Amino acid sequence: MTTEPTAPSLPREPLGNPHLRRLVVGQGLAAVVDALFLIWLTLFVLELSEPGMATGFVLVAVALPRAALLLPAGVLVDRLGAARVVAGAAWVRVAVLLALCAVVTITSPSVTAVALLAGLLGAADAAYFPAALALLPAVVPTEKLPRVNALVQGVESGGDLVGPAVAAAVIAAVGFDATLGGITAVAALAALALSTLIRVVRRGECARDDAGSDAIDDEQSSSVRALGAGLRYAWHQPLVRGMLAAIGVINIAVVGPVLVGGAVLADQRLGGAGSLGVMLSGFGAGSLAGSLMAGWRPPARRGWTVVGGVAAIGSGMAGLAAVTHVVAATAVVSLIGLGSGFLGVVVVATLQELVPEHLLGRVLSLVVLATVAFDPFSYVVAGVLLPYGTTTVFLVCGSAVLACAGLVAASPAIRSLR
Repeated sequence: MTTEPTAPSLPREPLGNPHLRRLVVGQGLAAVVDALFLIWLTLFVLELSEPGMATGFVLVAVALPRAALLLPAGVLVDRLGAARVVAGAAWVRVAVLLALCAVVTITSPSVTAVALLAGLLGAADAAYFPAALALLPAVVPTEKLPRVNALVQGVESGGDLVGPAVAAAVIAAVGFDATLGGITAVAALAALALSTLIRVVRRGECARDDAGSDAIDDEQSSSVRALGAGLRYAWHQPLVRGMLAAIGVINIAVVGPVLVGGAVLADQRLGGAGSLGVMLSGFGAGSLAGSLMAGWRPPARRGWTVVGGVAAIGSGMAGLAAVTHVVAATAVVSLIGLGSGFLGVVVVATLQELVPEHLLGRVLSLVVLATVAFDPFSYVVAGVLLPYGTTTVFLVCGSAVLACAGLVAASPAIRSLR
């Protein structure tokens, strides 16, 4: 795939080039905005109405357009270029946040008004997420992809770890209006940093080989054909298909059971609801550590690392069936987070390196879709299994992930990946 022409002369340090610094700063600030805004939105809706359906309604309003528009957004990324889409989506986020600031400050907003604006943010997210992943290989030399991915995903994990506490503390200190204004200012800084990369990536696009350009030209006549081409590529490539399947299985078997089953586990065995917060903090810490480890010590045998990461997550899920103390539960959940963070960096960096540039946006939109779209199914799985007890929930889900690890190990395309 094509990288920026000056990449071979970049300094050895991972952030020695100003383009890389702006990339990491821009995407890092955007991740912080995501973490803070989710907590702000949840608490603000609770302030507007009684706990219950209203909060779920607003969160669904964010999630639905994001999931529905991810695949079309992947086509947009491949046609317009990742840098343009990232910058455009980042500025749309700023515009929507400014509108929300005005609504919150000047009027007495309804839940419906907040949900509509939150839905626009979800639509912007659908374009931003795959474009942000596709932007990295256009700016970052191939050998530095794991390290820069680790930095960006490490910031995301750090935001998930400290974001709830920071957002709640700031809201308590200065109120909802000022907190949202601060979040909007951070989003504007992120958009400014990311916008500076458009000209850098445009130089790389000028060097694109004729074969890649012809492939794009053939698809311009129909967005449906372009989307179909991306789906066919992902299905016919055993490496891509296997990694997407692993991501989907992990998200179905982990997200809902850890949140829903973990809450029940904390109440029944670990001393109360406060234990759930400790467990989830352990997950965030493990995810942060896993991301940084994958970047600073890239594995020599990536295929077996993928297998090991999936197996670690499955072992952790099964291990939750036996825990009876919050310390043990936190340690096990930290293992799950460690495997998830490590696996995320390795999988994304591998796809960024190996997928043809003219298909990268569509393939990475599938990765994001597999990450976020299966959450409702995961909650359903947890709900169906919970009547049989938390031991059953974690054993079944852990076994499913371990079985997935076995299937991944059986794939020659993944097993032989270096």
